[in-house]
Amino acid sequence: MDQGTLLARFDLPNATLLVVQGDITAQPVDALVNAANTHLLLGGGVAGAIARKGGPQIQAQCDAFVASHGPVETGAAALTGAGFPPMRWVVHAVGPVAGSVDSDTFVRLLTSAVRAALRLADQAGARSIALPAISAGSFGGDLATCTRIIAVTARNALQRTANIREIRLCALDRSVAQGFIAALG
Repeated sequence: MDQGTLLARFDLPNATLLVVQGDITAQPVDALVNAANTHLLLGGGVAGAIARKGGPQIQAQCDAFVASHGPVETGAAALTGAGFPPMRWVVHAVGPVAGSVDSDTFVRLLTSAVRAALRLADQAGARSIALPAISAGSFGGDLATCTRIIAVTARNALQRTANIREIRLCALDRSVAQGFIAALG
């Protein structure tokens, strides 16, 4: 399967941050992050791609999680199985919807969602993870703001992870990938 195009590589002490233009579900990683809603309903965008690739068992896992724990709060994340190798986990990160909160709260909640996703994956034992542009797209977040927050938070998190050694910032759209690069450059 086509893993996309590697656009940038940032080598950090003991870890690597990559920017890839391509399908997030095709990345050779242990975990991927879904830009999720609070009820973990897999609809369009990244969530739809995950549902198509992993089949109905992923939505069933999401439904079971919400039934036992309640909706996932904005700024938090939940972990399920992936249902398709080589990925072992999907981390459902709930970022804020643009316009639902003020700009300072938006930044705080998006940062929190990215940190929560990386923390869950790291605690599960993931050594590599792929992240999309959470809160951009259908959530309406400003692209430059979202890509900057995600890229910087991911880079900073790599300094504290016990297991994660590679983060792939993924986007189908080149302008989104360029936003990640600009934030890290």
